Amino acid sequence: MDFPTRGNAAGSAAADAGGRRADLGASPADATSPGRSRHAAAPEGKHRTRDAPQNFARGFASLGELALGGVQVSARATDLSTGRVLFSVDDHVSMPTASVGKVLLLIEVAARLKDAEFGLATMLERSGIDAVGDSGIWQHLQVSRLSVADLAALVGATSDNLATNVLIRAVGLHAVRARTESLGLSRTALLDLVRTKRGPDDAPQLSVGSAKELTWLFTALARGEIVDAETSGRVIGWLSLNSDLSLVASAFGLDPLAHREKDHGLLMVNKTGTDVGVRAEVGILRGPRAGVTYAVAMLFDDTRLMTRLAALDGMRAVGADLLEYVH
Repeated sequence: MDFPTRGNAAGSAAADAGGRRADLGASPADATSPGRSRHAAAPEGKHRTRDAPQNFARGFASLGELALGGVQVSARATDLSTGRVLFSVDDHVSMPTASVGKVLLLIEVAARLKDAEFGLATMLERSGIDAVGDSGIWQHLQVSRLSVADLAALVGATSDNLATNVLIRAVGLHAVRARTESLGLSRTALLDLVRTKRGPDDAPQLSVGSAKELTWLFTALARGEIVDAETSGRVIGWLSLNSDLSLVASAFGLDPLAHREKDHGLLMVNKTGTDVGVRAEVGILRGPRAGVTYAVAMLFDDTRLMTRLAALDGMRAVGADLLEYVH
């Protein structure tokens, strides 16, 4: 995956599951943590950013209609090179983000690879306490032991729940939380293991996050500034395998199973989260004209199919505006 730098200059080496850094064309101008962002004073809440381009009106209107219909919406998009806020809707609110929080686990795993006893080839075995259904393919495979690199690739590619739980057991949820806090994230967290059912003593959500912090996190990953360039590159490489393009990215026209190379001038890395009444996505889209970092999260009453479909339509509308901006 060759993410070009600004303009027509050639990008750096492709970021892949082996961990080469991806240069997504971000500028170091907005390199501070969320708590010290140069955009801390940007308009927030249910208001469009004053200098937002007109071509974001469609997505903004769609999100507004959903909010009026009772859907809780949080969203943010920033220019990848300049950090300029293109639009925001309650981007400071901490929302349920389902599997989006697995990005924080991948960051801790990538950072741990510097330890002599925890390398890419370290073998980890699944056990009964890790068992969980839903997303992922490891639960359907016969092999019971996989390397750290393979497990991280499974999480990136299919949001594999079983692989997630095995990696959490290996590095410790407390370490993921400590890493998250060290990055300056206060409204974004991986709260728990993946569970088929959540009881009264369990965390109510797998993860939470604010659109403002998530866009900062992905921009920093693109610049190679989360822990270090090698760590950031590995995380970007794993995420580039993601096969879920059903939400915001459904508007980009990319092949869900093969989009690590430039396609019609587009390159994209994303992570989605899906649960009952929850849809969330954070990502980076780079095109011929510009690049954007975006995050959209929705919380809604999932008792009616039409409500869910309306939420999906709203996310696709945002994606269409993002595509128009970069292409």
